[in-house]
Amino acid sequence: QVQLVESGGGLVQAGGSLRLSCTASGRTFSNYAMAWFRQAPGKEREFVARISRSGGSTYYADAVKGRFTMSRDNAKSTVYLQMNSLKPEETAVYYCAAGQIIGPTPRLYDYWGQGTQVTVSS
Repeated sequence: QVQLVESGGGLVQAGGSLRLSCTASGRTFSNYAMAWFRQAPGKEREFVARISRSGGSTYYADAVKGRFTMSRDNAKSTVYLQMNSLKPEETAVYYCAAGQIIGPTPRLYDYWGQGTQVTVSS
């Protein structure tokens, strides 16, 4: 089992920045690819970014490319999502996920955090 705990969400004005963190416990963190997803009310869970086990490879949804940066620190069992130039339509609950197979589909990931709310005001 892997337990994931997100933090860093909050209220920010449009154009502002937030940094989300997700800390893992349980099994060896470096064995897992990690991803961030988000889900707005009434909408499906949406892929945001993913990172390989070593952190050497990242991939972003087109909607966030150039504004969001995902990174990981395997020594701290933590992944980060730096979000810049936030938009009101990005208001959602942001989830981190861990899995053995990397990809943009939620079903590929075995473990999920409880989510952290990000609210972007206009």
